[in-house]
Amino acid sequence: MDDTARISPFSHVPGPDGPWHTVRESMRLRGNAVVYTTWGEWLPAVLADAALQPLLGRDWQRYRRTADPTIRYRFVASRLAVKYTAAAALGVEPADLDLAYRIAGRPYLRGLGQIDLSLTHTDDLIAVGISRNGRIGVDAEPMDRRMPVGLLKDQMCTFAERRELAGLDEREQAAALLRLWTLKEAYTKALGQGMRLAFTQFGFDPGGGGLLAPDGTPAAHGEWAFATRPALSRYLISVACHDAGLDASPDIAVATMLDEGFLGTVVELLGEAPLVDRAG
Repeated sequence: MDDTARISPFSHVPGPDGPWHTVRESMRLRGNAVVYTTWGEWLPAVLADAALQPLLGRDWQRYRRTADPTIRYRFVASRLAVKYTAAAALGVEPADLDLAYRIAGRPYLRGLGQIDLSLTHTDDLIAVGISRNGRIGVDAEPMDRRMPVGLLKDQMCTFAERRELAGLDEREQAAALLRLWTLKEAYTKALGQGMRLAFTQFGFDPGGGGLLAPDGTPAAHGEWAFATRPALSRYLISVACHDAGLDASPDIAVATMLDEGFLGTVVELLGEAPLVDRAG
């Protein structure tokens, strides 16, 4: 299986009702899934859902504090897309998942350390990546984004990439730069580095997605897979997936994925703690 084939086909999911079978199948076959949608597609469900507060969990207060309606609805749609995607992959209800954030804002699921998540949004697009094999990073850009070719070549390209770009006309260079930009964003997100890792320190081959050193030589040994694909005819989505050599068992039910120590602690606390009315 080539690198691109190791990443599941992207799934368009226009709302909470799915279709979600593609996520379950993708996780079963390849251990990863990528979902994309628009916040406008999810807006009717957001406005009509009486159970929005338990669905959002710890994000409820941030949702309520956000004054700008566009920002508020984009925020809630993206968080619900993450929860519903993870719930489909794990075979649980979305409200049962506890979505939290690392220092840099990267989302993760409490108690499910083997599951990695990545979230990106641009304009009205939302894209979510999930993996049980290792780290995953997702990035997206509009296909018609104007790329300052001369400036970006120097700021984000390795010597080998600039050499490849030199053989293309201006339009081809812009398209290639957009692909490189999303790939590099996805890779650094998967690493948890964001913009802290200079884009000139690593590169990608022009024909595929192989990771390269600045001089153009291979920089990985099969542990990384990359893919760039269009979405909704107007966006480009890139994904970086790392294979950490974890257990490849297709059993990803939440009871299986929960850390045993964490689960034991939860059970113990539930047994000792008094019942508390959490409504409101």
